[in-house]
Amino acid sequence: MTDVPVVTSADSERDQRRAAAALAARGLRAGDRLLVSAAASPALLAAVLGALRTGIVPVVLDPGLPPAERTALAEDADPALDLADDPGQLLGGEEADLADVPLARPMHYTSGTTGRRKGVWSGVLAEDDARRLAAEETELWGFEPADRHLVLSPLHHSAPLRFAIHTLLAGGEVLLPGPFDAGRAASAITGLRPTTTFCVPTHLQRLLARDDVDWSSFRRLVHAGAPCPAPLKRAVMEALPAGSVWEFYGSTEAQFTVCSPEDWLAHPGSVGRARPGRRLETDERGQLWCAVPRWARFQYWRAPDKTAAAWRGDLVTVGDLGRVDDDGMVWLDGRREDLVISGGVNVYPAEVEAVLDAHPDVVESAVFGMPDEEWGQRVVAAYVGTAEPGDLRAWARERLAAAKRPKGLHRLDDLPRTSTGKVRRLDLPEVLGLDGA
Repeated sequence: MTDVPVVTSADSERDQRRAAAALAARGLRAGDRLLVSAAASPALLAAVLGALRTGIVPVVLDPGLPPAERTALAEDADPALDLADDPGQLLGGEEADLADVPLARPMHYTSGTTGRRKGVWSGVLAEDDARRLAAEETELWGFEPADRHLVLSPLHHSAPLRFAIHTLLAGGEVLLPGPFDAGRAASAITGLRPTTTFCVPTHLQRLLARDDVDWSSFRRLVHAGAPCPAPLKRAVMEALPAGSVWEFYGSTEAQFTVCSPEDWLAHPGSVGRARPGRRLETDERGQLWCAVPRWARFQYWRAPDKTAAAWRGDLVTVGDLGRVDDDGMVWLDGRREDLVISGGVNVYPAEVEAVLDAHPDVVESAVFGMPDEEWGQRVVAAYVGTAEPGDLRAWARERLAAAKRPKGLHRLDDLPRTSTGKVRRLDLPEVLGLDGA
């Protein structure tokens, strides 16, 4: 695996200083936006961190966006400079001073699974808040100089970029094997001995299907981005060193929970408890709200109405439904727009999926609603696995109330997903040929 770029903290620090000097020479100042849409590379990390450590806000876009969508987002972001796909143009010979910690958060656009993308903007942080934000990440995940962090997800998403950034700030190394390929990732894990990674359940599913992965080097594997079926989670925990598999629940906008291995084993299926410094509660509609500290606040870029709808004082919501039990554990029921109302009964896809996923011949499932003249909506499920629809129907009949049982069961080789691993539920009717039904 000698062809995998290894970004050292020292080399990146030098390149960050060069990027900062180039940005200053081009007239960018704190609070300006720097647009970049490039594949993962040492230069991309240097440009992002060089900007952040001088208070310039990088806007990191998916390099695979269709031209029209990229143009629309670029116009919306209104950057002082657009690097396009070439962050290396900032790496000249001059160097500039950097703050010890990022003075801003990158601006990411939400993934767009629920409508028009929204920019998540935090502006320039006060120095004390910037230090608290950096310390919170370091204390939670324990970044250290000995870390070798393996990047498996695209860096234009918030969590993968955040883990890579904080590894470098802590003095560690970052491994960049390129777009996810199970064979290449397996080779990197076995050959390069990473200590940490962030991934989504789809990565785990594909890697665990192989017999050539040596997981023994990991001290911490963190997953999020999509629900992880309980059988897959248990298999991952058995494959990796004890205590190394962690989970969190968050979004582009904010981070909400952390789930240790011990918490998950005691409460399988939960997404853990409130992250330190936060508090979670639900409203009368079952929507989750989280109290966050000052340095974690944000607004939707140039969308004051959407910002106002997301906040109640220091409480913020991203529209997810769930509950908080007496032990403080958080359970997700999905998003309000995914809710299926059949015969007046609220059906949460996550509840039905948990039942289907527990079938020994189901790898994963996705539940959605279709219009129904009699019931308003009917529950439909797509699944990956070898289970026969009749057997799965009987399995559901024994475990779910009538209104929650899927009226249609459709087997697929793979579920359609966003690049972060979220199932594209809105695409399932078309994928299954049901959009005219």
